Amino acid sequence: MQATQPAPASPELDKHKTSFWQSPWATYLGLFLVLLALIAFFSLKSEYFWSSDTFVTIANEIPGLAVMAVGMTFVLIIAGIDLSVGSVLALSAAVSAVAILQWSWSPVVAGLFALSVGLVCGTVNGAISVIWKIPSFIVSLGLLEAIRGSAYLVTDSRTQYVGSAMGGLAQPISAGFGGISLAFMVALMVVVLGHILLTRTIFGRYMIGIGTNEEAMRLAGIDPRPIRISVFAAMGLLAALAGLMQAARLEAADPNAGVGIELKVIAAVVIGGTSLMGGRGSVVATFFGVLIIAVLEAGLAQIGASEPSKRIITGVVIVVAVIIDTLRQRRLQTAH
Repeated sequence: MQATQPAPASPELDKHKTSFWQSPWATYLGLFLVLLALIAFFSLKSEYFWSSDTFVTIANEIPGLAVMAVGMTFVLIIAGIDLSVGSVLALSAAVSAVAILQWSWSPVVAGLFALSVGLVCGTVNGAISVIWKIPSFIVSLGLLEAIRGSAYLVTDSRTQYVGSAMGGLAQPISAGFGGISLAFMVALMVVVLGHILLTRTIFGRYMIGIGTNEEAMRLAGIDPRPIRISVFAAMGLLAALAGLMQAARLEAADPNAGVGIELKVIAAVVIGGTSLMGGRGSVVATFFGVLIIAVLEAGLAQIGASEPSKRIITGVVIVVAVIIDTLRQRRLQTAH
């Protein structure tokens, strides 16, 4: 009797076997495991880390970083970058404080004015880059200085103490939420809306298309210029919102606020797997990146790590994340 040969493996079956590991869920799982590993490590190293106070503190400190990271995810997806976000944060907080203290505006009107300032900054950033075809790195680097100088001028280089005038964002929602602030819930809402915009709308598909192959988008009859400007405008708006969140938490607007925070924002986005080359990213994965950065900073502080050590470790984490992203990209290209 002739031996029966085993049936060849079905390509469709192989596709289903590997589909999970190429899906966003695999990325979410990996980032979640990294987050758990960090929490476990710091809980073993510090007897004070594993407590509700620690996690509530982390939750109330990350809203500004989270909303800016959502905007930066969009910017990186279209193969751009924005280094001016820390300066926009400072200027927006500054104008809101000055509007309240010196112009006697209500906190709501002052907040809306601050958001409009951030929106204008982002729009100018995107428009210069798009219209004159200047790399966004150079444009935002110049605006970083110009906007920071504007924050110093507005505040006369002094911290503006607003007290509880803007404290609503930083206040706990209710006793039932364990001290979680309104700002954290707003940040979660921004993350959800950002995820829906990226994955469920035509605008989101256009962003990915621009980052993947902008010339192909033009040939398809889609003008990428207004989309690119809109993305930078949204980044400015979210940076302004982050400024209001920080001013509410600290009850003050410091013209030096946000110095270097652009690197932390980019780090969170890159750790979440968004490609620096454009065309690929996830808002949900970015939020995991924000949590990883926040837990890493809180844990290092609790175990007594020095400031230089924290900067070195954070830098190494960024480099490792970029290397992993590059290797993953190469493997996906080889698979295809």
